[in-house]
Amino acid sequence: MQPQNAQNPDRRRIPEFRVYRSFVLAALVGLSMGCTSMKEPLRTVTHVDLPRYMGDWYVIAHIPYFAEKNCFDSIESYALRTDGKIDNWFRCRKNSFDAPLERKATATATVEDKTSNAAWRVSFFKIISVKYLILDLDPNYQWVMVGHPSRRYGWIMARSKTLDEPTYQRILRDAASQGYDPGRFVKVPQRESADAAVPAAAAGH
Repeated sequence: MQPQNAQNPDRRRIPEFRVYRSFVLAALVGLSMGCTSMKEPLRTVTHVDLPRYMGDWYVIAHIPYFAEKNCFDSIESYALRTDGKIDNWFRCRKNSFDAPLERKATATATVEDKTSNAAWRVSFFKIISVKYLILDLDPNYQWVMVGHPSRRYGWIMARSKTLDEPTYQRILRDAASQGYDPGRFVKVPQRESADAAVPAAAAGH
């Protein structure tokens, strides 16, 4: 006879994707609920040319959180839709450069500040939305710094897999001037010799 407190093994076998999705949702809830009441508002750039901003961005560094843990060759991609919203998806290789490049998250962004185009709200799973603020942007659209009002999340991205150190340090100094802790940023492994990313238009959304 089975003990009364024993569980049916079938009930314990939760599909892996449901476990992953639950953790991602938990991370996104934290992202959407980050405390901002005691902080000065972040200053965004004055203008973003949306068509020029679209495409693939390699994640050079970020403030680590669960959804991007152990990612290599991380890529954020954006595609402008006819309705004005933006399709956004994230790909990376898990745990090593030898892993396949796979899509890990899909979202839809809405531009909230249509004067600057620098403040977005990104929606995941149709139930969670988070602020996406473009804080620093290269005039030639070769690198960007994206932040969140809580300062607990941040991304430095570039059009190529590398970013020269003086530019990287300047971005960190500017982030520090807005209340970020530069020491929390960690570089993401990007292999220069890896195959080029699939263009955003070809990757699908």
